[in-house]
Amino acid sequence: MKIYILNGPNLNLLGIREPGIYGSLGYDELCRGLASYCEERGIEAVLYQSNHEGDLVDKIQEAYFAGASGIVLNPGAYTHTSIALLDALSAVKIPTVEVHISDVTKRESFRKTSYIRPACVASIIGHGVKGYYEAVDLLAGGKETGVYARKV
Repeated sequence: MKIYILNGPNLNLLGIREPGIYGSLGYDELCRGLASYCEERGIEAVLYQSNHEGDLVDKIQEAYFAGASGIVLNPGAYTHTSIALLDALSAVKIPTVEVHISDVTKRESFRKTSYIRPACVASIIGHGVKGYYEAVDLLAGGKETGVYARKV
């Protein structure tokens, strides 16, 4: 099984950016933890972060051609703006779990809208970095996790 774990803008600043909201764990630490977690479960993980929308579209398409079984996507601010990411996910039809570290439903009103969600099998919101692990488990075993997880 191969899972792509994709992160959008500013997630490379985890541990630096607003630790009261996003925690103190750095992006490199998160990636090492996820890579190890996936390896222990026999999952090939492709981890990628970009501040550029088109690069994320390219990775979604790459996941299709690489035969990925699932995508974990934290689109960051592109959640609220990107029809391009929605279209890419809709085109490839790879089971995708939307992840948000913070509870976007309790933040600014513009963060409540997700253009990505209609193309996702579930959303895991506000579980901190643990949400990534829950998303991997959901894709690997089909189980639904968390208060905000939902199937489409």
